[in-house]
Amino acid sequence: MRPAHPAPITSPDELALEVHALGLAHGLDAIGIASAEPLLRARAALEERKAAGLHAGMAFTYRRPVRSTTPSELVEGAAAIVVGARRYESIVPPRPDARGPYGAVARYAWTDHYGPLKEALGAVAAHLRRNGYRARVLADDNGLVDREVAHRAGLGWFGKNANLLRPGAGSWFVLGSVVTSAPLPVNEAPVADRCGACRRCIDGCPTAAIVAPGVIDAGRCLAWLVQAPGTFPRAHREALGARIYGCDDCQEVCPPNQRADTARVRARPAGQEPAGDPGRIEAWVSLLDLLGTDDETLMARHGRWYVAGRDPRWLRRNALIAVGNVADPADPDVASALARYLGDQDPMLRAHAVWACRRLGREDLLDALVGTDEPEVAEELAAPSPTPAQARRQSARGGA
Repeated sequence: MRPAHPAPITSPDELALEVHALGLAHGLDAIGIASAEPLLRARAALEERKAAGLHAGMAFTYRRPVRSTTPSELVEGAAAIVVGARRYESIVPPRPDARGPYGAVARYAWTDHYGPLKEALGAVAAHLRRNGYRARVLADDNGLVDREVAHRAGLGWFGKNANLLRPGAGSWFVLGSVVTSAPLPVNEAPVADRCGACRRCIDGCPTAAIVAPGVIDAGRCLAWLVQAPGTFPRAHREALGARIYGCDDCQEVCPPNQRADTARVRARPAGQEPAGDPGRIEAWVSLLDLLGTDDETLMARHGRWYVAGRDPRWLRRNALIAVGNVADPADPDVASALARYLGDQDPMLRAHAVWACRRLGREDLLDALVGTDEPEVAEELAAPSPTPAQARRQSARGGA
């Protein structure tokens, strides 16, 4: 008996063209096809850096290097990988008119870009399945080193900050893949390095986390430290500035990114909304609101971010550091928030509140401190005082 829905018969070349057109029609900005051979170069790098401790406890593709570099472990009979790139908004909007202080969010997290990316890749995967092949979508997933696959597929070259840069577009995009058993023709033509002698990303990193071209020490990288659980390293708290999620510094100073930003500004029609869901663009977050919001509401707002253990205390930790760096020490609402956290039941948060008070020159608030017998709090009180934030701001304004 003939099946009710026979699989279409399409040649691999035709199928590749259909996949490409389908991905673009669903919002992808670039598509490439790579072979599903093991990613041996990426595996060696992961294992070498993990052995050197440069992963700083980060799991993701470091968790199982062999698996994350062997596509056939993800899809039986894997023959090809369709790689898709979706750009995201990179022009920083002005801060809200409402009173601050505000925390900064990395551009890729201003709105949900992975949702639309996965939908587009899902459409590609569904088409491959209709043609009788296996297909699995991976995006923002520890199962595959997506930048290595994208490089193999010819989408771009590696910058010295380890990000992939696309010709004419820079690194302002998210990546995802479809691993498939379809024998698609690959277009493996890796883009040659275009960075040359430029080292602006290396010099522009606020914590010197780029220890060699393409090598990042995660223990110094602010983008990882805001996600990592535990006490935020004291040595990097001042460098965190107003950031509460992610860090864009190495991308901001990158010439290809700057040129891409300039081109976008010139090309955008007047009044056009930024890319993504206009109602969800979130480049700035009220720090006092974040510190005053209950767990359920906080995770409803920011749960699409990576939050270790889905525990909002790490977001509050970041917010306390940002308050210490950018808040007005004379603001009574700031003082009230800090006083409240000095009495919080969580010793980790109390310790970070101590740091914020000292950073703002508000040691007077420490009189309200409770639970000073906890090691974390006692250690913070005994640590050298941070650089006064107000003095730094005045110095930056020429002493005004």
